[in-house]
Amino acid sequence: MQEESFWLERAQMGDDEAFAYLVESYQRPVYNLCYRMLGEENDAEDAAQETFLRAYRSLKRYDGSRSFPTWLLSIAAHHCIDQLRKRRMSVISIDEHDFLEIPDENPGPEAKLHRSMEQALVHGLLADLNPTDRAAVVMYYWYDFSYEEIGKALSLTLSAVKSRLHRARRSMAEEWIKRQPKVKAEGREYQRERTPAF
Repeated sequence: MQEESFWLERAQMGDDEAFAYLVESYQRPVYNLCYRMLGEENDAEDAAQETFLRAYRSLKRYDGSRSFPTWLLSIAAHHCIDQLRKRRMSVISIDEHDFLEIPDENPGPEAKLHRSMEQALVHGLLADLNPTDRAAVVMYYWYDFSYEEIGKALSLTLSAVKSRLHRARRSMAEEWIKRQPKVKAEGREYQRERTPAF
């Protein structure tokens, strides 16, 4: 935190090298949030660059009492929401299913295939949510933001955050249950294609 404060103060005084250090430190979490929101690598890269450009322009107005990562990720989330609205895109109870668990670090081929198909399904479920709900889900489950932090980042009341997360979880749970048989069937078909006939 002290190191971050040092670089932030330098960047706020116009030190471009200090800002470059901050970009390097936070480019991965910003890109990951943008990718989960937008679903395309090129779009995520563009959104991450735009996030840092906006942060650079707003750095002198940054309130030091607020967490810098939260402030930066909220800029990214708002930009992604705007991009999704421009595209006119509108993502089960997450708590009740295991698809957000950390995968086995050394899975076998079948486990890798199953995990890959489940990740694609989760990505599809996220894509079906409206942009603000998607941002709330990504911040809560992937970045461990509190309800209060999500509310500040997305300009929502605490009750609105809870309501959006509840609605999103229910919607994703219903779709997860509907789509699971298809994922399993596709996995079995893939295995049949890969299994040599003797």
